[in-house]
Amino acid sequence: MFNNLKVSFFLACKSIQRGNKGTSVLTVLIISLIFVNLIFFPSIVDGVEETLIRQSIEHVCGNVVIEPKDDQRYIDNADSIEKKINKLPGVVGTSSRYMTGATFFYNNKLKSGSVHSIDPSDEEVVTKFHSGLIAGEYLGKENTNEILLGIDITGKEGELTGDSDLGGVQVGDKIDVTFSNGVIRKYRVKGIFDISSININRYAFITEKEMESVLGVENQASEILVKLSQRETEEEYRTKIVELGISEDIKTWEEKTAGKIGNLVNSFSLLTVISTVISLIMAVVVIFIIIYINTVNKKRQIGILKAIGIEQNVIINSYVIQVLFYCFCGIAVGLLLFWIIASYLSVNPIRFPLGYVEPMVEQILILQNIISLIVFSLIAGFIPAWRTANENILKAIWG
Repeated sequence: MFNNLKVSFFLACKSIQRGNKGTSVLTVLIISLIFVNLIFFPSIVDGVEETLIRQSIEHVCGNVVIEPKDDQRYIDNADSIEKKINKLPGVVGTSSRYMTGATFFYNNKLKSGSVHSIDPSDEEVVTKFHSGLIAGEYLGKENTNEILLGIDITGKEGELTGDSDLGGVQVGDKIDVTFSNGVIRKYRVKGIFDISSININRYAFITEKEMESVLGVENQASEILVKLSQRETEEEYRTKIVELGISEDIKTWEEKTAGKIGNLVNSFSLLTVISTVISLIMAVVVIFIIIYINTVNKKRQIGILKAIGIEQNVIINSYVIQVLFYCFCGIAVGLLLFWIIASYLSVNPIRFPLGYVEPMVEQILILQNIISLIVFSLIAGFIPAWRTANENILKAIWG
């Protein structure tokens, strides 16, 4: 058996050495591009998922969010709850917010949206939306007549956006805000933020002190965000928070987003499966054609090999070895190309409407695709080699 493998290896080497170099290089290049396609799209989908998760935690709800009970509008004694949670080891910080609907007016334009209140110093610890300021300044704790607006509310000056925003509000402009309880206030725009997130850019922020005067409440909250030092410990800390005697509705970031991220990623995953299947079919077709043409052109040589006593399996194995050669070379070149692309995109992420995305490469994904490509290529190479090697010796010699 070992001698047969040596003969198969010898025949494969001679075939590759004496074959058309241009065809061999082109084959390796095609397989490498197929391999890049097998990895690239799934890695982008993983990158999208990671971006959505990071944005949810860093800008929307922290790792854990505490909400009022079903029969209550606000969380009572918010300060006391925050102090208890902040004492837990592993809790980076907490931030309470009020939320209410509002309509913004500026220069005969109106825009409906949501106003959130923050304690500026607490919010800086828990979320990062303040890092997205593109104009103006962040709120101060005592600010009562100033507001931060997302870019989707302000719009951009000079751009025709219809009624989708306020048409280009600038820092220093004054806008009227009508809250859902009927209270009307005038605010100076202190800052404008853009964090490449459709949801967050539709928010407006005022201080907690100002919101309490608007709503007529004190020491309450619509939600309390909890920032943890480590992801994937949310369930553990939910238990710890319950053990503190806090009976409000406690949700992890996954529950808060209600599976929206999972649904979006599942939609992308379907596209990934389609892309993977198409890429594997392309690999099968390419390998099949190459080996088929190779065996047809060498049909007489195969007949002679069989006539001098070379076993059929040895001949078939020689073509299988050639397929493995092209596969391994294509995968090696593909890995190099993908590394170059991933390195570039890690420095220059792709800007999607939902945020900046860079490929997320998982070793298991690379390993799965290497195995899939080799298996499908072996099948594609084996079939034409087996058919030709099975032909009658005289028929093969005479062509």
